[in-house]
Amino acid sequence: MQKWYQIFQKNTGLSPYVWVVFYILPFYYFSSSSTSHIILGTAIILVFSACYVLAFVSQGWLIYFWTSVQIVISITMTLLFSYMYFSIFIAYLIGNIKSKAAFMTLYIVLMIVTIGLINYGFVSENPVFIKQIPFILLNLIGVILLPITNFNRNKSDRLQVQLEDANKKISELIKLEERQRIARDLHDTLGQKLSLIGLKSDLAGKLIDQYPERARVEINDVRLTARSALKEVREMVTQMRGMRLEDELLRIRQILKAAHIELTLEGDAKLKHTSLMNENVLSMCMKEAVTNVVKHSGATACSIIIEPSRKELTLRIQDNGIGVMGEHAIFRGHGLQGIKERLEFVNGCMELHSDQGTTLVIKVPNITEKPDEEVER
Repeated sequence: MQKWYQIFQKNTGLSPYVWVVFYILPFYYFSSSSTSHIILGTAIILVFSACYVLAFVSQGWLIYFWTSVQIVISITMTLLFSYMYFSIFIAYLIGNIKSKAAFMTLYIVLMIVTIGLINYGFVSENPVFIKQIPFILLNLIGVILLPITNFNRNKSDRLQVQLEDANKKISELIKLEERQRIARDLHDTLGQKLSLIGLKSDLAGKLIDQYPERARVEINDVRLTARSALKEVREMVTQMRGMRLEDELLRIRQILKAAHIELTLEGDAKLKHTSLMNENVLSMCMKEAVTNVVKHSGATACSIIIEPSRKELTLRIQDNGIGVMGEHAIFRGHGLQGIKERLEFVNGCMELHSDQGTTLVIKVPNITEKPDEEVER
């Protein structure tokens, strides 16, 4: 069953319609008018409301047509009733236009019309208009800032969506390249040896009756070739598995325990939204950082903090040692350079702080998919 708020545009939601509260303001100006003016003003409000909704649900040139009609209605409303707050609605609408050329054109037109109507109100010295001067100035500020703010925000949202799509494509390309690499490695590792095993097996089958000794030699070569192929496959599979953060933490616990350094762990080491490549790099960086702590810091305590978020994973490694300015700082520098180079490969970054010890902050990006509920919103 469709939810009530889904009748509105998904890209804007309720935002365009919260301004309808201003629709009640014209009736304040109608209160001292004749019946014909009240009927005319009400009709104009209804027409403007219809055009406003049509502008948001239309596509292509119809958006610009309905926006132009609203500008004409705003001019009419100002001249008849000194009510020029429809320009706030139009300003918000213009800010949602995607085309930069159309946005700039309509924005300039709205600015010229608004400033022209304000000047007309001052020249005509309309008492109703003069009483509204503070609100009219606020209205003018809204007309100037609201379209630009809305346009930039929408552009930023679109760029964010494109960035997430690009990250997904990069992730798929990485998987494809990894499959191709595995296929090449399997071909290079097994292809030649399996062919050799097949040839020697055929030869042994032909020699087994007349020359059994030579057949035994060929069978022995087959056995040695098969063992060699099995060893190479196991090595290749071990390399492809990479290092998981939780597995590396087990080894780090042992290292720190042997060095009599107390370990404090905060956060979940089972990463749900981090790619295997990024987790592998993160594990190597953490291993290098902890090695520095053990060898050079003189620390008695070390804490590892894992802070996942939707866009990135942050790993903090803190110790209570001598800091990076100690006598072994040069050795730390070489280790840190290796960490920096690994992180650059996956678009990660690092920060180093030295205050009552050393804190190394490592960040790697996450490539995640939005949940269905979040997309619907």
